[in-house]
Amino acid sequence: MNIILLGAPGAGKGTQAVKIAEKYKIPHISTGDILRKNIKDGTPIGLKAKAYIDKGALVPDEVVIEIVKNRLNEADCKNGYLLDGFPRTVPQAVSLDEFAKIDIVFNIDIDLNILVDRLSGRRVCASCGATYHVTSYSSEICSQCNGNIIQRNDDMPETVRARLKTYTLQTQPLISYYADKNILVNIDGNTSIDKVFEDIVEVLKR
Repeated sequence: MNIILLGAPGAGKGTQAVKIAEKYKIPHISTGDILRKNIKDGTPIGLKAKAYIDKGALVPDEVVIEIVKNRLNEADCKNGYLLDGFPRTVPQAVSLDEFAKIDIVFNIDIDLNILVDRLSGRRVCASCGATYHVTSYSSEICSQCNGNIIQRNDDMPETVRARLKTYTLQTQPLISYYADKNILVNIDGNTSIDKVFEDIVEVLKR
């Protein structure tokens, strides 16, 4: 079972991806995580990606596609996988079709007006990557590893607004792309995390 999760930044793709991967025993492949690791390690591809991410722009297709293709060729993807954060554009989707067969695409549909507050309140541990939100966690020390909690540059309010604009212009056309292939399922993302997951599982049962 090869799955793609679509949705605006902050729609909850990462949370649902973890839950789906655990239930169905398939790898959760997050291009964001892969890119952030390269950025943290200071690799050439990481430094290149960082310049785009800090401006709220998308990382160039050739960089992301190479990362994804290499990952899907690994052994643990033979029985299925879940892509979170890729593809982000129709050209990326077309390239993906050249080396992968996608069975179903979930679009977590959520009101974009609430996402700026949600994302700009997000904090992350600089050491282990654990995520928090200022509405529920006020400490500057990570509860998992005692590392320092920071606000990522791509979670700054002005960057969030740029990310949402980029999403609207470049990523939303993917909804039409996969709808035309009859593999798109829209999921109401304005409900609870558990309800979103229940709706996804119900679709996969069918």
